[in-house]
Amino acid sequence: MQFRFLNVEFKPTLLGTLITIICIPVFIKLGFWQYEKAALKQKIQANFEQANTNQPPNLKDYISNSEHLEFKKVEVDGEYDTAFQILIDNKVENSLAGYHVITPLKIQNSDTYVLVNRGWIQGNKTRADIPVFDTPKDVQKIKGMAWLPTKKIFTLEEKEKEQAGTKSLPWQLVWQNLDMQKYIKTAPIKILPVIVKLDNDSPAGGFVRNWEMSADRIVTHLGYAYQWFGFAFATLVIYLYLSIKKLN
Repeated sequence: MQFRFLNVEFKPTLLGTLITIICIPVFIKLGFWQYEKAALKQKIQANFEQANTNQPPNLKDYISNSEHLEFKKVEVDGEYDTAFQILIDNKVENSLAGYHVITPLKIQNSDTYVLVNRGWIQGNKTRADIPVFDTPKDVQKIKGMAWLPTKKIFTLEEKEKEQAGTKSLPWQLVWQNLDMQKYIKTAPIKILPVIVKLDNDSPAGGFVRNWEMSADRIVTHLGYAYQWFGFAFATLVIYLYLSIKKLN
């Protein structure tokens, strides 16, 4: 392929054209991916700050459409049920490995449950040694931010473990990810598809809870986005520089 205009010749190589066609869309897609992550975190932070100034709705009033409460602060009364409690592995706090404690809460005067993220606890030296912790027994007033766990789960867990919670296998306590679809399928209780992150100042059996979004993380995602966009622009510039020649 070759073009001439006045004293300029455009003569790109086939390899350079293929690399450019592949790299520019990929870099742009990665840039928008990072930009969307930054926008999502900004939305979460804005809703979280707004929720601190408004009266939180009662989750019990939104059982039929609880998905509409995502990123909003809610409150609900109920009792913890540790029979189907899970620990989410590989959670780090202050460079220490541990777990997020997820406990189902039976909503008061209802047969419906909601999962409550009670925060982070430190793991023991050996992974086989599960940490021991207390759970309040009486009715608790839960206040926290509602969110929907992602459906895009990558796990190395064995397929047969998905049958945990049945009569043939004991309940699986430690999970790699908070797979809501798996939980609804395996836990023999009526569960809402949302999680409530327990407020930092709540006395309802919580642990370490650093839910606030760091502004540095938002800036980092924006920086990565601009970096990928820069790679796309640089690829185009290099392609044109190597392909355009000035004729004598």
